[in-house]
Amino acid sequence: FILMWSLPESPRWLYRQNKVNEARQILEKIYPANEVENEMKALQQSVEEEKHAEESMEYGIFSKIKNAWGNKVVRRGLYAGITVQVAQQFVGINAVLYYSPTIVQLAGYASNKTALALSLITSGLNAAGTIISMLFVDRCGRRRFMIISMFGIIICLVVLSFMFFQASNHAPPVSFLESNHFGANSTCAAFSSAPNPSSWNCMTCLKASTSCAFCANGANKYNAGACLALDGATRGSCQAEHRSWYTQGCPSKFGFFAILLMALYIISYAPGMGTVPWIVNSEIYPLRYRGFGGGTAAVANWTANLIVSQTFLTLTETLGTAGTFLLFAGFSVLGLIAICILVPETKGLQFEEVEKMLEKGDRLKLYGNYKRDTNESSSY
Repeated sequence: FILMWSLPESPRWLYRQNKVNEARQILEKIYPANEVENEMKALQQSVEEEKHAEESMEYGIFSKIKNAWGNKVVRRGLYAGITVQVAQQFVGINAVLYYSPTIVQLAGYASNKTALALSLITSGLNAAGTIISMLFVDRCGRRRFMIISMFGIIICLVVLSFMFFQASNHAPPVSFLESNHFGANSTCAAFSSAPNPSSWNCMTCLKASTSCAFCANGANKYNAGACLALDGATRGSCQAEHRSWYTQGCPSKFGFFAILLMALYIISYAPGMGTVPWIVNSEIYPLRYRGFGGGTAAVANWTANLIVSQTFLTLTETLGTAGTFLLFAGFSVLGLIAICILVPETKGLQFEEVEKMLEKGDRLKLYGNYKRDTNESSSY
């Protein structure tokens, strides 16, 4: 969208199409009359250098990579473009979206229907956040939107980690009486043979073996329950007494707050890190490298997505849910630092001005704001 509407207004594009008068008219709207001629000469020189570079450019895949990384402007653009795309994935968003029913169960909601319904709400919030981005990103700026988004993400992930940690520590205990209520053959073997079963709680039961499940107390699901074998007959016996059957998470008074924080996490993510990295990658590269740059950043995005989504369940088993979200918070902090250092602000700039800003380079660090220098000739 941005590319389609911005290119026809670009003096460089007009000049390359031999529409010299139209290019001059655009420059006359931007610069004082006494500077237009100098700008036209700079434009002519820039276009000629660009054409010469294109004529000498080799078009094999390895040659393209060599030419791109050998170009200072493109290289800095790739640093920024790849940074925002990888950061977008390593905040853990797609793991949350892909496994949201599992995460909802980990938060203490045993019903599959409830977990699925709550996960659909998270997808709806993601869509709503994208609409917010469409309305405000041109006012607030790309870089600022991402930085605000990352602060919100980090806060939500840290608090979410704390909530899951508390839920795990305050899981209902396992009772011999409750477990034996369903018969010795229904009790989980790991619990029966444990050296110190009196110290077990619901999370201990679920983590002990993939063949263990927790049947909540019939009177109050937060009271001591049973650690049972994970099979259809035992599950049926548990549910026949109107008890909740847990295989992923445990009954928790913190569950509602965990779901609320997940919603805030998605609301923080969607308007900023959800959409802006794609906008930045449509604006950050010189025209002749735009396809290569955007494609390279997209490959980085999907590679990061693959890593996060394929390791999420393993991480929750190894580190626990709390540890996994805290790990994502750590990655988010690194992403925030990288964005502050490497990503410039492209709000309101023409493609040529973005290229000039990347050429200078020194204004990228920490600030990311570019101001037109009317005493210099622009590189179109």
